Formats: sequence, structure tokens, C-alpha cells
Amino acid sequence: MTAYLLRRLGQAVPIALLVSTLVFSLIHLIPGDPVEMMLGEGAQRSDVEALRHELGLDRPLGTQYLSYMGGLLRGDLGRSLHFAEPVSDILLRRYPSTILLAVASMLVALAVALPLGILAAYYRNSFADHFSRFFALLGVSLPNFWLGPMLILLFAIQFDLFPVSGRSGAASLVLPAITLGTALAGLLTRMVRSSLAEELHRPYLVTAEAKGLTRVGVVLRHALRNASIPVTTVVGLQFGALLTGAIITETIFSWPGVGRMVIQAIQLRDYPLVQGGVLAIALTYVVLNLLTDLFYALLDPRIRVS
Repeated sequence: MTAYLLRRLGQAVPIALLVSTLVFSLIHLIPGDPVEMMLGEGAQRSDVEALRHELGLDRPLGTQYLSYMGGLLRGDLGRSLHFAEPVSDILLRRYPSTILLAVASMLVALAVALPLGILAAYYRNSFADHFSRFFALLGVSLPNFWLGPMLILLFAIQFDLFPVSGRSGAASLVLPAITLGTALAGLLTRMVRSSLAEELHRPYLVTAEAKGLTRVGVVLRHALRNASIPVTTVVGLQFGALLTGAIITETIFSWPGVGRMVIQAIQLRDYPLVQGGVLAIALTYVVLNLLTDLFYALLDPRIRVS
């Protein structure tokens, strides 16, 4: 297990370095001058040059890249050009909100997908099976940028059940979590259904029933565990995808997370803040992918052997 862990860590390090380089390169290709946006169009040329020199934006791009990578190795993400404070401090304030939204969305997806997928696999070609297929297709077909405003119009404005936007308690988490978790619920429902349906035809289930276990007990104790291996992989990868999908949802609901911060930083051409936000999301995705592989290896020892 230790060798497997070291091998996966060795693969994660170059990915993190590549992501850091891509983030730095792409953000500097975005049109617009952050200094002119900070000072305004009517600023004196001397003031613009002085601020650009103070921020280090007049240095060659290669020098800026080496400085950026050196700061990353020291854990320094730089200072925000707009807010004039360390990027790490801003991320520490925003990151918990994004994680909270992603976890809540995942819980919504699992609460819907697990029972619906199990019923669909257990009662194949029944009403439950047909309904699960319809829900899965509907869930993956509804985009966040449409579902979010519709939920706001219906449950926040029409019935006044939940807050329209912002983070002001548990009630404000409901609509964003449903918006972000619906598509994942549809995907996981199909995955649970197909994986469990395949396991229900395995010979070991007949042996377990012959030993006295009930059909329901066999499904929940044996078949569901084996069927959870591919589902676990999808859950781990999709949890990382929730962080990127949260950018749209956070913007719709004015949720104070990293995704909304990145959009605002792009509009302000705040290079260090954009780099820090995207890098935080990307590295979280890499870490979650690594943890998923490790958990996958625990569920299926053959992975470690291979």
C-alpha cells in the first residue's frame, strides 16, 4: 500500500506543477491592464508606470514566472492587486464556503441517487426503474445556469421559502445545493442502477441466500458493496467537478465562495487572485483524485497488486 501511495504522489506532483504553469500563462494572455483598471482611464502616464513598477508588472514575463513559482514553493501566493492583502488570506475566508456548498450538493445527490438506483436495479423494468431513467436523463439535461434562476423564481420569490442569494444560514444553502447536486444525482442514479443490476446476477448471491440470508440482506450487505467500487470512483471525480461547477452556481446565488471570487478577480484583472483561486480549485481536484484512488485500492486490493 505504501508503494502504491508513493507512486500516486509521484504522479500528482508534476500535474500540480503543470497546472500552476498553465494558470500563470493563461491569465497573462487575458486582454486588459490591471493597473489602468485600478487607476482609471484618466490616470497620468507617470502614475500608471509607477504603480506598474511597484506591483512588479513591468518585469519580463519569465522573471515574473520564476518569482511566482518561487513564491508557491514557499507557500506565498502573492498579494491581491485590488484588495491589497495576501491572496492566501482571501482564500482562507472564501474556501470554506465553497467546500460547504460542494459537500451539501454531494449529500443531496447521494440522498437521491442511492435509494433510487437501488430500487431501479432491484425492480428492473418496473415503474421505479423507468422513473429512475427519466430522472437521470432530466437531471443531466438541466444546466445550472437555467435551473438556479428557476428555483429562485419559484421557491425564493413566488413562495418566499428560501433566501434569494448570499449566505445567511442553513436555509440559504438549500437552493444552491439542489442546483449543483441535481445533475450529479442523475449521473449517480444511472451508475448505481447499472452497477448493482450487474452484481445481482452474480453466483455468489445465490450462495449467500442458500446460507440463510434474506434477499434484501444479500443486496445491501454484499451486492451493494461490490457495486460501490465504480460508484466510488465517479463520486470522487465528480466531487472535484462540483468545485468547478460551483463557479456558475456561486455567481447565480451570490455565494461567497472561491468560484465567485475568481469571476470577480477576472473582471478586475487581479492576476495573483485569479491564479490563487484557480490553483486552489485545481489542486483540490488533484488531491481528491488521489484520495479516490487510495480509497478505490482499499475497496479492491487487486488495484494495489497491479
